[in-house]
Amino acid sequence: MQTLVIYDIPNDRIRNKVAERCKDAGLQRVQYSAFLGDLNHNRREALLLMLKKTLGKYPGNIRLYPLCDKDLRLMKEIAVVVDKSDAKV
Repeated sequence: MQTLVIYDIPNDRIRNKVAERCKDAGLQRVQYSAFLGDLNHNRREALLLMLKKTLGKYPGNIRLYPLCDKDLRLMKEIAVVVDKSDAKV
């Protein structure tokens, strides 16, 4: 099942560690503080425990959302890509 991990962590060091844990679990970054990937129940629970330990007593919020394939197919994306050669200085 696809798993979406989103987080809001003010501490740069802890935020970077959380991102590394998500990458180590095989998730792909979809935004600065969001990762998505296929995790079974056991791997999702293991990641949850690892992220909880990583956050420790630092302020922050981490959320894991299991997404079924049907819901994932309903996802929409709006993306604007700026060509840097067109940017005005």
